[in-house]
Order: sequence, then C-alpha cells, then structure tokens
Amino acid sequence: MSLSVTPASGEELRRALPSLARLRTEVFRDFPYLYGGNPGYEERYLQTYLEAPGALVVLVRDGAEVVGASTALPLVAETAEIQRPFLRSEFGPRDVLYLGESVLRAGYRGRGLGHRFFDEREAHARRLGLPVTAFCAVQRPADHPARPEGYRPLNAFWEARGYVERPDLETTLSWPDVGETGDTPKPMRFWVRRLA
Repeated sequence: MSLSVTPASGEELRRALPSLARLRTEVFRDFPYLYGGNPGYEERYLQTYLEAPGALVVLVRDGAEVVGASTALPLVAETAEIQRPFLRSEFGPRDVLYLGESVLRAGYRGRGLGHRFFDEREAHARRLGLPVTAFCAVQRPADHPARPEGYRPLNAFWEARGYVERPDLETTLSWPDVGETGDTPKPMRFWVRRLA
C-alpha cells in the first residue's frame, strides 16, 4: 500500500471530484450520519471547494485511488446555517476556518490519518491568519435504532486535539437518511479550538 496525503486544487481537484463524491456517499451512509444521498449532489456540493478563496481539500490516495479526504473553508464562505451560530458568539466569522468533512474508507482507519487531517487543516488556518478552527457533528440519540453495537463516538479524539464541545453553538442541517425519500432536519453541534 502506497498512501499519499496531499492538498488538491484546480484541475487536480476537478478531476478527483467524481471519486471524492462517491467516497463521501459511501462513508456517510454509516452511523451517525446515515446519509442517503447521491454522488451527483455531492459533486455539485464540492464545487464550492474549487471556487471559494482559502478553501482546502486534502486527499488520501492509495496509488491512484482516492480513499480519503478532508475539507476546510473560511467560515465567511460557508452557508448561512453554518455561520449563524457564530454571529451571536465570541468568535467572529472572519476569524474561523470551518473544518468541513473528513471521510476515510474503513480499511484505512487507525493509521494516524485522522490526526493528519487535523494537522493539515490547522496549518492551513495559520497560513490564512485565522485563529480559530471549528467543525460540527450530528447529534443522534444514544438509543438510535441504527446505532451499531459497540459504537464509540469521536469525542475523546476531538478533545485530545484541543477541541471543546459547545452546546451553545448549534445549527440544523438537512439531508435524507438512508431509506428516506426527502431531506429531514438534523441537529448539529459545533466543536471549537483556538489555535496557539
């Protein structure tokens, strides 16, 4: 296995979008996201990372195959739903790098790539002069019927990286769960870190 972890932009990213869209659809089907979307929508969504100034996409490849990716975007380039909680917080949207999604095919987990994703995105925030990084995670009840036995949330990993869960910073995003035909709202909670 020859893994490479590299930022992608421009034509390289454009060529990778179909693979990345399929990967996102595959990985997000699992709990807790239970995403029932499709690669076509994902490819359109990912156009933002081609167009927004300051956007970052880090790709993990096994040979030529995209097996993982992580995204980041200045919060001011994000949607109103993502920006809204910060408008009434101590963090100005102009100071925040929003850490979008990280996806990694199951067979590649446990090799330090999650840390690498955070390292790359936090370094990018510093290059942009943004002192705060933040992401949001879906809130599913502990007794959700699709929760796998032995499921362990990533909270301890995020805390070890210096992120603080902020119940006062919440928003709602909508997508179709697996088996649904339309979007349904999901509560999302932010985790925030002030970079040193």
